[in-house]
Amino acid sequence: MSKSHYSYPPDEFDVRGPEGTPVGVHREPRSGWSSVWPFLLVAVVFAGIAVGVVSFLSDDGPDTPPAAEQSTAAGTDEPKATESQDAEGEETPSGDASEDPAQDPTDGESDDASAELPGDPGAANLAASVLVFNDISGAESTGQAAAGQSALAGAGFSDVGAANVPDALAGAYDDSTVLYGADRADTASAVAEALDIDPANVQESDDVSASPEAVWVVLKTPVG
Repeated sequence: MSKSHYSYPPDEFDVRGPEGTPVGVHREPRSGWSSVWPFLLVAVVFAGIAVGVVSFLSDDGPDTPPAAEQSTAAGTDEPKATESQDAEGEETPSGDASEDPAQDPTDGESDDASAELPGDPGAANLAASVLVFNDISGAESTGQAAAGQSALAGAGFSDVGAANVPDALAGAYDDSTVLYGADRADTASAVAEALDIDPANVQESDDVSASPEAVWVVLKTPVG
């Protein structure tokens, strides 16, 4: 090889050996970067692998989203609200029933108290004079005064008379009524029981007190 075609300066490898051939082949000196970059490449690759492994091992699964936790909590509270409403639904009917005047058990007792007889039938004077007036209109009026007389006699009264209603009493009452004089409440009560007359229609009367009879009976409905 001529020097004119060889671009490198002569060195020990250009010395010919015993057989006339070069001792070695000339190589261009290597730069510092060419000897470093393989190590950097290996370091970068291993670093990436290490990051991937650490990320995989630290991933325990997705956490429960806050919205889902709130939804679960809300779902848990709903039955409590329902129980509270049910408890209130149970109390409401009992309060209404106790305050309803239509269901007040004392109403009947009040009515009974207002319809009590003015006297004691057991203390009646069966010998007292009683007069029965017939103030019934229509075909049913026939013989009703006598029917009342018989009913009182059957109850033990011994002095009972029967007559048509006088003009002063005709139409004065809508229901059969017992009128009694002063201190005759017991006898009037016994008369009302015998003829099944409403206790509310047993009344004291000055007219009866001034008459010879102790009790008057004004019939507006048939006896019995």
